[in-house]
Amino acid sequence: GGCWHQCCPGRNNACWAPGARRARCYCDSYCERTGDCCEDYRTACRRAAVGCAVGPWGPWSGCSSPCGVGSKARSRQVTVPPRHGGEPCPDLKQRRGCLGEHPTCGTAK
Repeated sequence: GGCWHQCCPGRNNACWAPGARRARCYCDSYCERTGDCCEDYRTACRRAAVGCAVGPWGPWSGCSSPCGVGSKARSRQVTVPPRHGGEPCPDLKQRRGCLGEHPTCGTAK
């Protein structure tokens, strides 16, 4: 048996083939960590692996609080999803603190 018929991303216990001495060998990308990959895993699966690609960060949003402490957020989109055990996607959202300084803040006190 071997991985020529299937390659799975991540940890997937259903992604296996019969190996030597009736033992199971695996074709999921997690097998590289556990060391129980089928003999042809690298040639069958890693060659087909496609890592995640993301676009540029969008602009920061306005501060969530017009007066005082709040937060801003920005995001980016996946342009190429990971396939066949390729690198997973990095964070798609970021958040940071901000201080709202709307002109009416001082008069509201």
